[in-house]
Amino acid sequence: MSSTGKEIRLRRLFAGGKALVIAMDHGVSSGPVAGLEDIRKAVANVAKGGATGVVLHKGVVRFAKEYFDERLALILHLSASTSLSTHVDRKVVVTEVEEAIAHGADAISVHVNLGGEDDGRMLEDLGATATGCGRFGMPLLAMMYPRGSNVKNPYDVEVVKHVARVGAELGADVVKTVYTGSPDTFREVTRGCPVPVLVAGGPKLDSERAALAMVEGAIAGGAAGVSFGRNVFQSKDPIGITRAIARILFDGASADDVYRG
Repeated sequence: MSSTGKEIRLRRLFAGGKALVIAMDHGVSSGPVAGLEDIRKAVANVAKGGATGVVLHKGVVRFAKEYFDERLALILHLSASTSLSTHVDRKVVVTEVEEAIAHGADAISVHVNLGGEDDGRMLEDLGATATGCGRFGMPLLAMMYPRGSNVKNPYDVEVVKHVARVGAELGADVVKTVYTGSPDTFREVTRGCPVPVLVAGGPKLDSERAALAMVEGAIAGGAAGVSFGRNVFQSKDPIGITRAIARILFDGASADDVYRG
């Protein structure tokens, strides 16, 4: 695979210039959470809603493979930890780049938590995965989070822009990180990161209006899109919320325009 192949894959992910990624890797970290009991249905819903990419672990790709085409990219997740562990924030690599390619991946993702005693190994894994992705011309999404005993405020813009920059410095083509709470502060993050930045949805919010406002604020702050999980697949209407987010990303609509109440 050539660098041209990487560019084609990135254009698919960033259809219309923005990325609408739905993370569905929660089955390893948290088990069959609400909304992901039937992975095929979950992927089908966001495909209908206009998502451009879905993040999955290797073992469940086979149950939804018919939905991955030129309109929906498969991002295979290489990192894992479980909530049953005494080291929840320690992510380990459970899939190799070559194996992800064999599963039909259009892109690779890894998860890195910075600020704890285990972050050195995760940095090592990020660097090695970037090398592998470069060898095969695969785009790399680095999920960069400030998490650990040394992080007092994970939404502090100084911390968030640092972890985002680490992802780019070590070879990621796209970085996913937390929203800092306002367009002005998040603009510092995007200005300091030379690759596209996606905003994570985080825990389930109290309302769809809050989730849509986050999307609107992130785009105003220079984000290249979003990577939401629970705030989409745990919605009462996953197709509808995906379509609403797509309107903000691709049509320039406001949160008020698309909020259905």
